[in-house]
Amino acid sequence: MQSGRDRAGSRWGALRGGRLLQDGAPGGPVLRLFVRLLRRPLLPAVRLWRRNIQLRVVAATLLISLAVVLALGFVVIAQVSKGLLDVKEEAAQSQAAGGFAVAQEKANAPASVDGPDAADNKVGLDASTWMNSLVKQLASGGQSAFEVVALGAGTGEQVMPGTQGVKGARASGNVDPAASVPIALRRAVNHSAGTFKTFSEIRYTAGAGEKTPEAALVVGKRLTDINGDPYDLYYLFPLTQEEESLNLIKVTIVTAGLFVVVLLCGIAWLVVRQVVTPVRMAAGIAERLSAGRLQERMKVTGEDDIARLGEAFNKMAQNLQLKIQQLEELSRMQRRFVSDVSHELRTPLTTVRMAADVIHDARVDFDPVTARSAELLAGQLDRFESLLADLLEISRFDAGAAALEAEPIDLRDVVRRVIDGAEPLAEHKGTRIRVLGDTQPVIAEADARRVERVLRNLVVNAVEHGEGRDVVVRLASAGGAVAVAVRDYGVGLKPGEATRVFNRFWRADPARARTTGGTGLGLSIAVEDARLHGGWLQAWGEPGGGSQFRLTLPRTADEPLRGSPIPLEPEDSRANRARAAADAAGSPADRQPADGGDRSPIPPRSPVAGALPVPADPTALPGNGARVVARPAEQAPQEDRTDADADADGDARGR
Repeated sequence: MQSGRDRAGSRWGALRGGRLLQDGAPGGPVLRLFVRLLRRPLLPAVRLWRRNIQLRVVAATLLISLAVVLALGFVVIAQVSKGLLDVKEEAAQSQAAGGFAVAQEKANAPASVDGPDAADNKVGLDASTWMNSLVKQLASGGQSAFEVVALGAGTGEQVMPGTQGVKGARASGNVDPAASVPIALRRAVNHSAGTFKTFSEIRYTAGAGEKTPEAALVVGKRLTDINGDPYDLYYLFPLTQEEESLNLIKVTIVTAGLFVVVLLCGIAWLVVRQVVTPVRMAAGIAERLSAGRLQERMKVTGEDDIARLGEAFNKMAQNLQLKIQQLEELSRMQRRFVSDVSHELRTPLTTVRMAADVIHDARVDFDPVTARSAELLAGQLDRFESLLADLLEISRFDAGAAALEAEPIDLRDVVRRVIDGAEPLAEHKGTRIRVLGDTQPVIAEADARRVERVLRNLVVNAVEHGEGRDVVVRLASAGGAVAVAVRDYGVGLKPGEATRVFNRFWRADPARARTTGGTGLGLSIAVEDARLHGGWLQAWGEPGGGSQFRLTLPRTADEPLRGSPIPLEPEDSRANRARAAADAAGSPADRQPADGGDRSPIPPRSPVAGALPVPADPTALPGNGARVVARPAEQAPQEDRTDADADADGDARGR
């Protein structure tokens, strides 16, 4: 029994916690299906509502005008109804007052009793007969404009035997007197002198057929009969005519209101159309201008504000076309200048190279100063040749003449060639280059020369700016994408620098020396190579925590990328380590000692590393976007930093 109660409690807790409506719960798929079925027909309407300003204006006009018409209709109907009732009350009271006066005069007139009636003293029978005659006489003057009811004194209670006065009720026109005269009105008439009125319904007896009850105004007063005994006389004025008049007024107001609402909506549609049509035309022309059709112009008619807007738009388009043409001409001149200069410099550079090689070979015969000058000349000529080659490559990208020679390649072979070429620099810097994820082939259709150039630039920059720490190269493939990430643990990148690191000739610290003789165009060319493949080159970094550059390429040429198999932010970043520490703190079994274990920032290489594909990064963005994580001051490790490292924090890589 206890286990049954526990299960019931857990089910109730799950229901209250909402787990039945989450993924993997029985209610989750049903709810999602219901929401999907509900949203599917509403999406076109929502899209139309958001994109069509004319529809929104007309709908707002419809709602506002409908609210105004309803308010005015209620006010008018209330005023008309009040006026009709006031007029009816005045006429009813006047007519009832005349009837009451006539009835009292007849009662006060002397009565004659003949024959045996006087001997038998049947005054009550004479009063009843007189009352019947009075009701008929009073009702006959109304011509169906009112009905007359006479009731005995009291509130309808049974009259005791021997009581004098009118016994029973008299009514004209088959009116049910007990049901038609409210009890409250009868009490008021019996307890006070004067005339009283109220609104009620005239109900008919079975002898009237299927006549339905009618709203009426009831006016009553206490009178005396021919014997001086009290009785109640009531006039019932039907409100049928007033109801018909009010219904006619309601129909008229509703018809007129609907007509006014439709008319206002039509006017709003026409007015908004006059304003929206030029705006839509301007939007279409702006889209065509953005597509490169700079000769498009708006058609201007008239001299109003819309015409002035069209003229201003046309002037803007004309000036924009002129500026773009000037910039295109300037860009063509610059590209031609760079290309011409690069080509023209090759001939004298070849001559200077030959002379420098001769001098460099004979430097053993020179004095130390001249020999050192020969070595510097040879080194700067190598850098000059690299810069010239980079300028020629940039000019090809700018001119759109770069061609992609894609073929299936294994990126592991490219990475090995790059690492072999960077080993001398890594040994000089005291850096170890490690490769992860190379246990399985990583095949992609790519240009091996361009991919190798990109990876060489990333690895060399990581070694140069890694401050002697290890560099990790990670390969992965998943779905239709392959990726190579280069991770270093050097000075890192400051906030905002990861988006500028791909600019041409950009350097975070111009005073920092280029030990490898870089030209400042390596990452710019790498970005263009990645774009030429239809891929991404992205950067991440945090001050003092190193950086990671990720190259993502489609597995098949011309296949769009949907994500990257390697996250842009590495798992050993400060943010990820803080989250992992917080998760571990919640579980004592997973908690590790703060000062124990390996302090190396590089994760150990698993024997099955790369055996399974890494899931694609859903937050990957196309282009060369990057993210920089600021370094909290309280998390900065102090025990493994030297003065040189502290001075290097103010520097970022200029690649």
